[in-house]
Amino acid sequence: MNDLSNSNRVLRSRGMKFPLDTSVLPQRIRTLLRTEAYEAKEATAIEKLVRKGDVVMELGGGIGFMSTLVATKTRAKSVHAFEANPQLIPYIKQVHAINKAKKAEVTHAVLGAQAGEATFYVRPNFLASSLAPMEDDTDVTAVTVPALDVNAVIADLKPSVLICDIEGAEVDLLPQMDLTGLRAVVIETHPQWIGKEGIRKVFRCLDDAGLVFFPRWSHGKVAVFRSDW
Repeated sequence: MNDLSNSNRVLRSRGMKFPLDTSVLPQRIRTLLRTEAYEAKEATAIEKLVRKGDVVMELGGGIGFMSTLVATKTRAKSVHAFEANPQLIPYIKQVHAINKAKKAEVTHAVLGAQAGEATFYVRPNFLASSLAPMEDDTDVTAVTVPALDVNAVIADLKPSVLICDIEGAEVDLLPQMDLTGLRAVVIETHPQWIGKEGIRKVFRCLDDAGLVFFPRWSHGKVAVFRSDW
C-alpha cells in the first residue's frame, strides 16, 4: 500500500521508502510517488531488463529512485548512479541507506569527454536542473561541479545496462561514449530540448553500437534499446 507514514515521515512507493523532505520532493513528486506513477515507465522496463550479475550505470541519479529499485528489486550485481546536482546527493544517500540498498552507490559528478569541472544550473524544481542555461531562467543557481571522463568510468565499471535521464544532455554525451559493452539501454529522451534531429542522433548512435530500439518495453519518451533480441 502507498501511504505517508507519520511515524517515520516517509513516502512509500513500489515497496521503497523515501524521506519526506519537502525541500527535495515538491507536491507533484510526492503525489507521483504515492500513486506509484513516478518513473513508472522506466521502472517497469528496468525490472524486465536487468538480469542476475548485471552492472548498471545510471546517468542522472535524481532522488535515488531508479538506483534503489535496481539494488533492491532486481538481481543486478551493482548499480552506480551519477548525479550533478549537489543538493540531491545527501538525499540519494539517505534513500539508499533507509532501503538497505547496499548494491547502490552515488557519485557527485557530470560525465563528459574529459575530467575536470563543469557548470551546472540548479533550479528549484530539481527535474529542470541541467547543464544548459535557459532563456527564461529567473531563479537559477550556477554551480561548479566535478566532471569525470565518461569512458574512463565505463572502462572501470564495465556496465552491461545503462539508464539515462539527463534532461537533453544525452544528445551530446552518448556519441562520446563507448557503448560497445552494453546489452541494454533505458533512456528518457527529451525532444522538447533536442528536437527531431537530436532524437535521430541519439537513435543513430545507439544503433551504430548494436543497440536496437525495442518497442515492446518503450513508451512515450522512454525508449528501450537492446542488443539481444
